[in-house]
Amino acid sequence: MLGRISVAGIRFHAFHGLTRLERKVGVRHRVDVWLETDVARAADSDNIEDTIDYRQVHDLVVRVGRQNSFHLIETLAVRLCRELLEAFVSCRGVEVSVRKETPVLDGMVDTVGVELSMSREDLDG
Repeated sequence: MLGRISVAGIRFHAFHGLTRLERKVGVRHRVDVWLETDVARAADSDNIEDTIDYRQVHDLVVRVGRQNSFHLIETLAVRLCRELLEAFVSCRGVEVSVRKETPVLDGMVDTVGVELSMSREDLDG
């Protein structure tokens, strides 16, 4: 039974961007994650050990987001996809949405962002 586990609205302060201000002061980022996996075993057992623990997903996203400083959020999105697929072997595919809140632009913009999907075959290939 194929399902999608979602962890949405993960927020953290980080230093990704092209401008000196973004790399020195940083901005808040928001990440949403969807992981495709077989949920049948977890549904039958009702045991967290048989599924992808969303607490671990959250921790991985925050760690990767805070411990790195990329010029592009595309780079952050690809790194997140790869690390999620490597960390959760039962995951067949992952989608991430990375948003930079209040980006440094000449004008008012709520967010800028990128959405990316990656399958296990993309990781292995």
